[in-house]
Amino acid sequence: MVEGPKFTGIIGSDNNENNFYNFTQGFYQKLGEGSNMSIDSVGSLQTSNGGGSVSMSVDNSSVGSNDSHTIILNHPGLKTVTNNYSVGHSVLRPGKVSHALNDDALAQALMDSRYPTEGLQNYDEWTIDLRKLNMGMAFAQGAFGKLYKGTYNGEDVAIKILERPENSLERAQLMEQQFAQEVMMLATLKHPNIVRFIGACRKPMVWCIVTEYAKGGSVRQFLMRRQNRSVPLKSAVKQALDVARGMAYVHGLGFIHRDLKSDNLLIASDKSIKIADFGVARIEVQTEGMTPETGTYRWMAPEMIQHRPYNQKVDVYSFGIVLWELITGMLPFQNMTAVQAAFAVVNKGVRPILPHDCLPVLGEIMTRCWDANPDVRPPFAEVVRMLENAETEIMTNVRKARFRCCMTQPMTTD
Repeated sequence: MVEGPKFTGIIGSDNNENNFYNFTQGFYQKLGEGSNMSIDSVGSLQTSNGGGSVSMSVDNSSVGSNDSHTIILNHPGLKTVTNNYSVGHSVLRPGKVSHALNDDALAQALMDSRYPTEGLQNYDEWTIDLRKLNMGMAFAQGAFGKLYKGTYNGEDVAIKILERPENSLERAQLMEQQFAQEVMMLATLKHPNIVRFIGACRKPMVWCIVTEYAKGGSVRQFLMRRQNRSVPLKSAVKQALDVARGMAYVHGLGFIHRDLKSDNLLIASDKSIKIADFGVARIEVQTEGMTPETGTYRWMAPEMIQHRPYNQKVDVYSFGIVLWELITGMLPFQNMTAVQAAFAVVNKGVRPILPHDCLPVLGEIMTRCWDANPDVRPPFAEVVRMLENAETEIMTNVRKARFRCCMTQPMTTD
């Protein structure tokens, strides 16, 4: 047990990390893989199939269950559904579930025309037309939902389907609140560096949220494919600028993301970065009742780990860690478990080690962003300006390097 009041709620062994999140945290994994996941995968959909990915939180889900449709399969209203769906070979038909999903009760519950689509509570204009939705394969699943690839009006989309718990009214109410909140957030946020909201709907047994589909997967997946090799500096700063600009917009509207990390940063087809996973975001004035463990320990600000009051600066701290990831290509605190990292951050003031050849302006951004004192952390508007200066410096140095390279070549009569 970790001693001291500054680290409450973090109790257990390294082999039991997933128990540190209460039932309000989701648990998702790539289909076809085992359940041996680290705590960093808790609370988000962050796996890909064929290179695509989207990260969406499913708060209010129990931890550790991989059978996401055990309850819903036994629902009396679904027992005669199976034969009502098309069975073409991987053919996506509007308003139908393809052959591969005939046994998927969540998809069936969503597409079953016998059950009416319910309103979205002040956001009815965002209600999707299920006749235009084509369900594809599921590529991530969890205790109370799945994430699918599909199309809507011919556009590739990510489809999140959540199951309404039958055996817990309290949990169902919390999930309903989270669903309504995520719809509100996504419908409000319109920015080139925020994942685009397409629509949502409610059914008696499921909730559904549809967003654009990011073909490039997440930044974390991208870094893993590079096998811890650092990203070219110009690209790293460009990606960081996308994130900072998107977060400056989010904070400008008074929101807090609360789970900013590389898993929740998606790479679009044009290589731009899209911030995703607003399932745990909150309006800033509502911080009093926030779930303390919201977020992921490797990226989490110390005040959030310690259950102290916090504000938008927790996102700035997380950005500092993300910037370090982009510059180094490595997982933060990779030689520690997530809980060990959280303990070191809070009790020992440990931070990731800056690369010896790190550009000074980038080192300054990181160290200011992850300062233990939230007041020292710069607002994202300032982070954007600092990164723009870094980008200019990098481009200037590149031009100088090219010039020096040219000068070393033999002169010709030309």
